[in-house]
Amino acid sequence: MTEPVPAPTPADPAEPASPAVPRGAGAADGAGDGTADAGPGAAEPAGPGGPGSAGSGGGSRPRKRVRNYGAGREALLDAAVRVVARGGLRRLTYRAVAEEAGVTHGLVVHHFGSRDALIEEAVTHAIRSSLNSSALDPGTGRPADFARGLADMVDNGPDLQAFQYELLLEARRRPELLRHLRALYEEYFEATRRDLTRMLPAPADRGLTRLVFAALEGLVLHQLVFGEREVTEEALTSLRALLTHLAEEPPPAR
Repeated sequence: MTEPVPAPTPADPAEPASPAVPRGAGAADGAGDGTADAGPGAAEPAGPGGPGSAGSGGGSRPRKRVRNYGAGREALLDAAVRVVARGGLRRLTYRAVAEEAGVTHGLVVHHFGSRDALIEEAVTHAIRSSLNSSALDPGTGRPADFARGLADMVDNGPDLQAFQYELLLEARRRPELLRHLRALYEEYFEATRRDLTRMLPAPADRGLTRLVFAALEGLVLHQLVFGEREVTEEALTSLRALLTHLAEEPPPAR
């Protein structure tokens, strides 16, 4: 049976690095695949870097088979996270997400409407996923339990961690991303502060909180890039020993 053909949709922006304003039908896609939307009945590309649409010279070709037509928003957002993790925010286009998710270009457009909306929802989705999978704040108040599971978190969700680092770098060029990142990192800082305050004789101040979190974030980045899970575990053992020492110190005199 012939696969359903989506209604005509705006193509991806030609320059994905800048805030997106969807162009009219027939604009070149920004994914770098060199194809253009040809309107109703246009053939989907064979894949990244594939030939252009049917009707631009050669005979018609069968449409690319859709593997997951009707996928929900969360599946598309997971696909967006993977696209950014591998190629950076500049590679985030409708077509790249559709190819990653195994759905039609039109379905992605239907769900998000603009590239800016896709970016914003992908960031929000990453924030929720990151906080749910975070190894911070186990709640026991014991230094021996601090950040337990951090190495597992990196191994189990490398794309999610890479997505956040890509956003950090992109936020230097696109200040509108800062509010999303600030919301995510404030949650991280607060979780770190709460756990440190449980285990130490005095409430953790902002400086100590940032210092400890920066150590954790650096370990995540290094494991993500270099592997070496065992080094992450060794570093966490040393960090927990330092926190144990701080926890055993008497509170400062007032």
